[in-house]
Amino acid sequence: MSNSTKPMETTSSKADSPSKVQRALGFFRTGVRPESKGYQWTANTTPVEQRDVKIDDPAVVDEEVATSATRNYVFAHFMVGNTYPYTIDDWYQDIKLAASYNIDGFVLNVGREDWQRQRCADCFAASKRLPESTNFKFFFSFDMTSIPGGSSDDVWIFREYISANYKSPRMFRHPRTNGVVVSTFSGENNSFGRGSMENGWAYVKSELSKIVPIYFIPSFFINPSRYHGISAMDGAFNWNGGWPIHLHAGSPRHEIENPSLDSDQSHLQNLSGGRTFMAAVSPWFFTHYGVNSWNKNWIYRGDDWLYVRRWEQLISMRDNIDIAQIISWNDYGESHYIGPIKGAQPNSQAWVDGYPHEAWLPLTQYYTKAFQTGKYPAITKDRVFMWARPHPKHATSADPVPRPNNWELTDDTAWIVVFATAPARISVYTNENSADKKNYDVKAGVTKLSFELKADEGMKVSLIRDNKTVVVCNPMAYRFESRPGVYNFNAYVAISP
Repeated sequence: MSNSTKPMETTSSKADSPSKVQRALGFFRTGVRPESKGYQWTANTTPVEQRDVKIDDPAVVDEEVATSATRNYVFAHFMVGNTYPYTIDDWYQDIKLAASYNIDGFVLNVGREDWQRQRCADCFAASKRLPESTNFKFFFSFDMTSIPGGSSDDVWIFREYISANYKSPRMFRHPRTNGVVVSTFSGENNSFGRGSMENGWAYVKSELSKIVPIYFIPSFFINPSRYHGISAMDGAFNWNGGWPIHLHAGSPRHEIENPSLDSDQSHLQNLSGGRTFMAAVSPWFFTHYGVNSWNKNWIYRGDDWLYVRRWEQLISMRDNIDIAQIISWNDYGESHYIGPIKGAQPNSQAWVDGYPHEAWLPLTQYYTKAFQTGKYPAITKDRVFMWARPHPKHATSADPVPRPNNWELTDDTAWIVVFATAPARISVYTNENSADKKNYDVKAGVTKLSFELKADEGMKVSLIRDNKTVVVCNPMAYRFESRPGVYNFNAYVAISP
């Protein structure tokens, strides 16, 4: 899902017949990019060309109190459109995995296709297997780039989902009012036959409230100054807040490196009367569909430890944020999945297969706990996380789809996050037998590092303490390919054992 043209994630599995594949295929999403103002990170002013390794301080955060101890929530955006071949067991495995990393629940993105209601029924059926002590919840995000919203009759899709599931103890109810939370992707162009989007969504909320009280937190791609006039809104979700979408190939280097993520402020300033703010956090963004497909081919800069730095920002702002939504659990087409690669990919296999992201889950857990509770958890295990793109950004390929727009924004760099239980020495390599090995001392806590990659070599990091190697992150399947088969700006994500 994105703020621009986007297919529903609904390609069938190989066991499906062509007719089923056709029924499962998706649609386009269109939207606008809101302006970014406000919060800003401080950039490291040393030019990237002049440093092999980058260390981002402060290193120690594990015992620091973030802000107040109010309980906040973390949900992961889940594309139901990618679950055409899912069974109840598939759902159960995903739910159990997400819950094991302290994610509070899934935001179920649903479109117009009838089969998605059955997949959601399977999802709720799977959740019945969970022990009562596992407090995992769901709420729906109605994808208005798929669902029609021009007529009052179009509210039936909303009624179907809410009527079928509102009694489930797994439906997320906002603690402020106990209303069932409902969200959207887009919807700013839908009037439901009521003359305006403001009247249209008031009508939808009124109709759903006949079933159960509703707490409405949409993602509308509009100027947030309009929020005051939309009575149906109990809050807002800033979908684009997790990426530096304002960057372009001509941006100056000092804006590209450690870019600002500052669009939340304009939303917060326009949410009066106790309305909820839901913030976005995402590890990556790359999509690669050609003009003969969905014509989506661009990146947002995911460098500079984007995922970690965004989490740190949200934790520092957590008194103003009720919910953080991870984008995403399984949106393979946009390369920001943190869950396993499974289900029905949206013709994204060329840049997704072989590029797992599950190593981001333990990293997610650390920051999730801090956002939820207001305190960073203690580091109890030495760990190294590392991710990088598959090939040099200037590499050429016979791929009929050209390099993605804004490919120039990224760096040929490996990004590292170290969890250290005590001071240690970090050794970084691109080739274990080469002379480019470098050593760096780190403190206990969390340290962010990076180093330049070399064509046709790999990446390896060792954590050493008292002259003994404690952990090694050495993804043997990774190679920084000088001659890629396709232009792939996805990330390979690894973690030490």
